[in-house]
Amino acid sequence: MNTDENTKDGKCVYDFSVKARDGSEVPLSNYKGKVLLIVNTATGCGFTPQYEDLQKIYDEFKDKGLEILDFPCNQFKEQAPGTDEEIHTFCKGRFGITFPQFSKIDVLGENADPLFRYLSANTKFQGFGAKGLVLGPIVKGMDKDYKNNGNVKWNFTKFLIGRDGSIIARFEPTAAMNKVRDAVAKAVE
Repeated sequence: MNTDENTKDGKCVYDFSVKARDGSEVPLSNYKGKVLLIVNTATGCGFTPQYEDLQKIYDEFKDKGLEILDFPCNQFKEQAPGTDEEIHTFCKGRFGITFPQFSKIDVLGENADPLFRYLSANTKFQGFGAKGLVLGPIVKGMDKDYKNNGNVKWNFTKFLIGRDGSIIARFEPTAAMNKVRDAVAKAVE
């Protein structure tokens, strides 16, 4: 993805603030100069084991400037029940996550977090690949035109952000985690 396409409105991720688990506002400009992997997550999803891969990626690249920003979301089949603290306790206890986890958000609809509205508007759906045989019909039931818009389709959609705040890549939940790792490795070089 090129920077011009991602900043057609002159914005980048550093122009947004998000809500921490404690309710405080966190300006993403705090992460200037870092490579970011922004992920909407869920604790009761078939993709939840990706937390383990995300932690491995974080461990490997955090000292080279990577931050993974985790945003629990309960919009997809209510797979992220519980409070922010309950979700965090589960993720820390089960997967040992040490990367920042923020307050639960919506990524779709009129209550969608502005950051995710921006990410969705400035990226294209990458397809589900062979795993789409299962996920495609479920998503189509929620969004008949899902193949033709940038809306987040499911939990564990990932957005890779460069050190300048521009969007480098988008990974659907079905993307192989080694591809995500390789893209992160290239971005932190």
